[in-house]
Order: sequence, then structure tokens, then C-alpha cells
Amino acid sequence: MAGRERVVRMSVEQPLWRALTAYRVLTFVYAALLAGFGREKYERPWVAVAFLAFLALWTLITLPRVANAASCTKRFLGLDLTVALTGILLTPLADLDAQHSDGPTLPSIWTAGSVLAFALKGGWRWAAFASTLVAAANIVERGEPSEDTFHNVLLVWVASIAIGYVVEVARASERTLARALEIEAATRERERLARDIHDSVLQVLAMVQRRGTALGGEAAELGRMAGEQEVALRTLVSSGLVPTSRLSEDSAEGAVVRVTDTDVTPDAESDLRTLLAAHAGARTTFAEPGAPVMLAAHAARELAAAVSAALDNVRVHAGPEARAWILVEDEPDEVIVTVRDDGPGIPEGRLDQAEGEGRLGVALSIRGRLRDLGGTAELISVSGQGTEVELKVPKVPRGKAGSAR
Repeated sequence: MAGRERVVRMSVEQPLWRALTAYRVLTFVYAALLAGFGREKYERPWVAVAFLAFLALWTLITLPRVANAASCTKRFLGLDLTVALTGILLTPLADLDAQHSDGPTLPSIWTAGSVLAFALKGGWRWAAFASTLVAAANIVERGEPSEDTFHNVLLVWVASIAIGYVVEVARASERTLARALEIEAATRERERLARDIHDSVLQVLAMVQRRGTALGGEAAELGRMAGEQEVALRTLVSSGLVPTSRLSEDSAEGAVVRVTDTDVTPDAESDLRTLLAAHAGARTTFAEPGAPVMLAAHAARELAAAVSAALDNVRVHAGPEARAWILVEDEPDEVIVTVRDDGPGIPEGRLDQAEGEGRLGVALSIRGRLRDLGGTAELISVSGQGTEVELKVPKVPRGKAGSAR
């Protein structure tokens, strides 16, 4: 992930709209079959045929309207409910004995689809309004409603309100999740910025402070000012007030430039050995496999940067005479890089203290990088016996199959 992380999300209620679209078609077919098998009971069959023909046309032309919440407008909901209520009230006109029987109405269970559209669009209150009108129409249609009529009316009323409530809960959960993902993405971007600052600006300021103090005179004053700016910048990074665009150091001018999503290109693969070989020297031994160690280019760069940060810690804390060893292991599912030194080690509790003081070399430059890659960084140090940092990165980056990066 070279630029800002992008997460693709789908509305949790969209499958419900698709289900409603299929429901309307299937329930119309059911209503038409009921009317066809019971055609002998209609004293005025032309009323049933005319309504069902209109209902077929209405169902087909309004399928795009129930495809999602945006296209399902209040005006459409009103017209759709009117069609359902009209079909219920026309039933006694087609079947003169409808008020004295428990037979289905002309739209039958198609009516429930209209009520469900209210529930999906507006929640349980809208569902209660629509189901109440349907209940009233059914009672009027029956004239003397039976126990079965009241049972069916109550079932539609409770079911639609329950579905409307579930939709409201789902929408609230989706908003909460979206907010959490935005916060997580902003936090990760801020951590990447902090790592870049630590690996460039803070290191330079710390070096100027040490050199200025060692040289004395006017250089000491320059070192003191650099030290003050280092402390201020560390405080800013630790407080989380840094902007959420990445920074990188321009090697030609020593300036800081902004890097945005448009500045990066899709990652290919890189040989990790090539990136780490530059660290080999008189006091740094580099051991590598005989074959290329291929990783996604971004993962290889971040892992190399974490190794560089570990070696910086060796130079700063273990002293100029300390030796370091880099070992690369290419496993089937992961790459393991171990950085070990023969320095004095890290006193117990020193890392937690450094993080509290805003010195985030291990926390961000090493552990933060590995965490973003889906890997781990384990630091083992015993006072007087050196330090070992083991970095593990999976060969399939976390989220490659899901998130767009």
C-alpha cells in the first residue's frame, strides 16, 4: 500500500432491495395463478383480469424503482401502496362472495411487498403507517372480518415493523463502521507520516545536535536549537496533530515534499536482497539466500526501511564500535529478516520510556511498518548481551484480496 488506503464498502441493506425486487415478481406470479385457478368464483372476471393486467405492467415497469433506496421515492411509495389498496378494495367487485369467505384478495401477498418497500425506505415508522392502511383496507374489504383476517393483518403489521427496525439498526451500524474505518485509515496515514519524519528530519536534527555539542562554540548553539526543534517535532508527531498526507525527503535538495495517491504507481515485485545489500560493510555482515527473495515492491521497501531503522538504532545506542549482522530467510509463506548486534543491549523498560518521550523509532519505524504489512516485529534484548530484532512479513500482503490499495 504505497498511497492512502482505500476501502470499498457496500451498503448492508442493498441485498434487501434485491430480495424485494424478486419478491414482487414472484408474488405477482402467485396472485395471477390464484386468480387463474379460482376464475370460476368470479361473478365479474373482467374486473380481476383488468386489475391483474395492470398489476403485471406496474410490477415490470417499477422494478428499477425498488432496486435501491435512492430510486424508491416517497411519490413512488404512495402510488405503489395505492395500487395495492385498490386491488384489495376491488376484490368484492369481482367476487361478490368475498366478504363472506376467507379467500385471497386480488393482489394477494403482493401487497406485502409494497409495505416492505416502506420499511426498507423509512424504517419501522413508515412500515407501521403502510401496514395500518393495508389492515384497514382488508377489514373494509371483508365487511365482517374473521379471525383469520385479523391474524393475517396482525402478521403483516408485526413483520413489516420488525423489518423496518432491523433496517434502522443496520444503517446505524453501517454508519458506525464507516466512521471507524475512516478513523483507522487516518491513524495509519498519520503513523506513516510519523515514520517518514523519524527516518529523515528527526534523525538529521539529532545528528546536528550531537555534532554541534561536540564541536562547541557557535556550533553548540546551532546544536541546541536543533535539539529544541527535535523535541517540538517529536511532541507534534506524538500528539497526532500532524496532517494526513505523507512526507518524503528529497535527496537532491534536502527539502520535504508531499506525496499523494497520484504520485505512486502500482507495485511490482522486488528482490529484497538488492535493497539490503547496501547495508553490508566493515561492521555489518549481510547473509542472504542464493536465490532472489521476491516481495511486492512496497512490502520490500517498507521491510528494508525497518531494517535501516534497526541499524540506525545500533549505530546510535550500541556505539560506533558495535558490530551488526543481517540474516535473510526466505520461507514458503513469509520472509524473515533478523538484525542482531553485539552492543550493550536495551535496559528493561527503556522502550516504553522512549515511546512515552516521543521517541518512536521502534514503535513506528519498525513495528508500525511491519504491522501495516500484516507482519510482526519481535525485539529480544538482554542487558550486556546485545539486541536482536526479528522481522517477519507474509508473502501475500494483508488485504490484497479484499481492499483496494
